[in-house]
Amino acid sequence: MNRTKDTARFAQLTAKVRAEEALDLDDGVFLYTYPDLLAVGALANERREALHGDKTFFNVNFHINPTNVCVADCKFCSFARLEPDSPAAYTMSIDEIRGKLIERMDQPVTEIHIVSGLHHTLPLSYYTDSLRALKALRPDIHLKAYTAVEIHYFSEKYGMSYTEVLTELKDAGLDSMPGGGAEIFAPRARRKLCRGKADAEQWLEVHRAAHTLGIRTNCTMLYGTVETLEERVDHMLQLRDLQAETGGFQAFIPLAFHAENNSLHKLPPPTGVDNLRTYAVGRLMLHNIAHIKAYWIMIGVKTAQVALSFGVDDIDGTVQEEKIYHMAGAETPQTLTRVDLIRLIREAGRTAVERDTLYKERWVDTGEALSDIRIDASLPFSSRSDSRSRVGLPVI
Repeated sequence: MNRTKDTARFAQLTAKVRAEEALDLDDGVFLYTYPDLLAVGALANERREALHGDKTFFNVNFHINPTNVCVADCKFCSFARLEPDSPAAYTMSIDEIRGKLIERMDQPVTEIHIVSGLHHTLPLSYYTDSLRALKALRPDIHLKAYTAVEIHYFSEKYGMSYTEVLTELKDAGLDSMPGGGAEIFAPRARRKLCRGKADAEQWLEVHRAAHTLGIRTNCTMLYGTVETLEERVDHMLQLRDLQAETGGFQAFIPLAFHAENNSLHKLPPPTGVDNLRTYAVGRLMLHNIAHIKAYWIMIGVKTAQVALSFGVDDIDGTVQEEKIYHMAGAETPQTLTRVDLIRLIREAGRTAVERDTLYKERWVDTGEALSDIRIDASLPFSSRSDSRSRVGLPVI
């Protein structure tokens, strides 16, 4: 290793970043291999602060995973069950899905994140009725639902185009889409990891169709399995290219592989250094995607805190109930409260900003005592009495 040459190359790359020039594949691989992690993190932090200052975003959300029955056999997945009668398989009824929101009608939730397996017997009406049922309870709730892999599966199963599927879901209440299912775009790695489900081109085309319809989406990258550094950077570049075309991605979310209870259990998990470097490289490569999100469920609360100095400006949300990564061995809590998130952000030297799903600011931390910050801040619709009476609960 020629440290003098590497230092000179990093200085050239720094100049490109400060001139807001797009980095290329070689630049990205170099950032992954440059030995000074803190220098890479500092450069990513410089870009993060140029975009967002000290603001760190979070939201009050919860997850619903309506079914884990799935025809796909992804080697990294611990959540899916191939058949409805398999051990630990489940499928919620519409009433059970409604119940998840009814339980939280007194909470200041602004978003529901909905992701399922690829169930081979459910009709499309199961998904549209689920959305309508949730919107009937809380018309203002933002439904971020169904990955591109699910949309592709619906398209094939029901004989509809991506646009037709998305239009039906949008009419039923879908507001935006999560970024899951991207995994890693490289065909070589994808054949080993998730043969038989939507490929890279199909994943990208679903998001292109969603953006055309005005549906904002997130994007992800699964890392720490069989992919190379070149394949990681190429994945980011393909996301960047689509963003240049449509402008529809809101946030990039690197997803660290968890090895428990799946076919890749012998692989070591990504290290803390790899986690932080991946966030930093993502911030530097994806100059046209506004937000980099650290999903604390996957990397842990402490690493997510540190990532706020490595290019990350969003720490996700309260989550409340998460199955996919906990079934893969995640040891993080199931939920963090609003105050928990504010404390974590403060201690990282940042300003906490509660956002809605589309990054409209709802609350900005002014430094008041944590004991004075309400965990159950005002609901965004007219009154708690309205929320309880809507589902036949007593008004308290």
